[in-house]
Amino acid sequence: MTSVNELRAGSAFEEQGQLFLVLSFEHIKMGRGSANIKVKVKNIRSGSTTEKSFINSASVNSVRLDKRDIQFLYKDEDSAYFMNPINFEQITIPLKIISYESAYLKEGQTFTVSFLRDEALSLLLPPKMEFTVSETGPSIRGNSATSIFKDATLENGITTKVPLFIEEGDKIRIDTRTGAYSEKV
Repeated sequence: MTSVNELRAGSAFEEQGQLFLVLSFEHIKMGRGSANIKVKVKNIRSGSTTEKSFINSASVNSVRLDKRDIQFLYKDEDSAYFMNPINFEQITIPLKIISYESAYLKEGQTFTVSFLRDEALSLLLPPKMEFTVSETGPSIRGNSATSIFKDATLENGITTKVPLFIEEGDKIRIDTRTGAYSEKV
């Protein structure tokens, strides 16, 4: 059992048979009453997010997650396939678990995955990744006094806004948390 005061973003716990991953933590103390702990959590198996509120003295069942670095191989309609680079064991993760992250998967790249025993629960993306621009409008020079953006489609199929000077074939860095353009490589 773990006190709810010890929960932090990234920690996991079990409640009523469901596994939850803490996304954000807030300690609220108002007036004379006891403090409340408000956490935004993601149900690891279903992928839904919700907010939970606990009194200061509550406790939850802690869950120990193992994090492993595994290499992405390929994906199909239902699953993504990874390989453990140490023992070459192949690991299959259903796309419903990593629905958002699946768009950023690049063949041969290593990602950190959280496991509960042998069950993969979540995939951690690096904060920024490099992609090649596969399609965009014409490049325009000048007029740099204001920030004007145009649409661009990346090699992974994601559409994002890029500055006017970016051309097809350019490598750019994308913030994986927001999907926004970060810089030209």
